Amino acid sequence: MADTLFLEIVTPEKKFYSDDVEQIILNTPEGEMGVLSKHMPLVVAVSIGSIRIKKDGKWLDAVLSEGFLEIVNDKAIMFVDTAEWPEEIDENRAKAAAERAQERLQRQLTNIEMVKSQAALQRAMARLKIKNHN
Repeated sequence: MADTLFLEIVTPEKKFYSDDVEQIILNTPEGEMGVLSKHMPLVVAVSIGSIRIKKDGKWLDAVLSEGFLEIVNDKAIMFVDTAEWPEEIDENRAKAAAERAQERLQRQLTNIEMVKSQAALQRAMARLKIKNHN
């Protein structure tokens, strides 16, 4: 059996995932990051995008919003605003959200409105990417 680490993904609504895994690949503001067992202690920001979880030699894909990941003693705890499996994503709703965000970005916006619209577009595009990948 491969070396594993414990992964827990928590949202404000629920515990999304909790199990021993072989590997994690996620997005951070600095780029894509991989995590294996025996990883050094770390706290890192999580960016909107996909997470790949390797469990029993198979990859599971999900989409996450912003949050944080803490790694200590082969235990990775992730706190994110939202987490969804591909089968939970409504493709039509994600397309509509992407269109709305793109329309808002065409207008003159305040800095706050611009950041919110960009985040909405990123979430919608991440959902569509995961939905279409599976």
